Amino acid sequence: MALRGPPEERSPAELLRFGVVNLDKPPGPSSHQVSGWLRDEVADALTKHGAEPIDQAAHAGTLDPKVTGCLPVMLGEATRLAQTFLEGEKEYVAVLECHGSVPGDAESIASEFEGPIYQKPPRKSAVSRRLRVREIYDLDVLEVEDRRLLVRIGCESGTYVRKLCHDLGLALGTGGHMGHLRRTATTPFDDSTLHTAQEFYDALAFWLEDDDPEPLYDVVEPAERILEHIPRVTIADSAAEQVATGAPVYAPGVLEADDAERGSLVACFTSDGAAVCLGTLVGDSDAASGTVVDLERVLI
Repeated sequence: MALRGPPEERSPAELLRFGVVNLDKPPGPSSHQVSGWLRDEVADALTKHGAEPIDQAAHAGTLDPKVTGCLPVMLGEATRLAQTFLEGEKEYVAVLECHGSVPGDAESIASEFEGPIYQKPPRKSAVSRRLRVREIYDLDVLEVEDRRLLVRIGCESGTYVRKLCHDLGLALGTGGHMGHLRRTATTPFDDSTLHTAQEFYDALAFWLEDDDPEPLYDVVEPAERILEHIPRVTIADSAAEQVATGAPVYAPGVLEADDAERGSLVACFTSDGAAVCLGTLVGDSDAASGTVVDLERVLI
């Protein structure tokens, strides 16, 4: 069995089968539509190059059709990493349309929302409408203009920003609703490395028509990029081969491990940086024997 090679040495076809695009989602299409378009374009390009096409792509956290910004799209086998986006933070910039004059202490009022808050999902939500707690890490007023507030929100995954804006409007004493919304980050991605769908299509065209993969390497990143915020466990190639057959990671196969609490989600890699699996840390990596990581998602 051949293990997946180092991320920086993969061919364009290998990259497209286990890669991620930090897409700048435009207004209009749904997140599902956007990821479907990229999937179809990649499948077509791989077929024309004589490689096995991918049959799936997935996005990291749904954005409503009108919402723009950071939408990482996982290609092929990288879709197995979707759960890791639940571990990180989200950041948004929103326009709050107030229904009256903005009070002078708007910044102070906004800061009171930082910390745990109660939210009930909206009626059109796909999840159960039960009261739940979400953490607001930062809520900053960036600018005030007439009856509009430009706010930056750092929050836990699963926070309903539209509901947060509604509640902030009530706290300001004016009432209000969310206007434009843009996601600027979803850990570990942010808006400093965004690419448009057109840039992605152009990169595929350079590869197909000119046999020039360089633009593709600029736009598509190895799927390991998704795991940068997850505690890391480095394992021997022999252990990786056992993982591929469904075995957990045993202590003798561990070469190095980040500090993490038992029960934490961890990502296992070979020594050359190739992702092997996601799992739960259940044992001591320094022990002479026993299970260290129970498998959740095998990536090879």
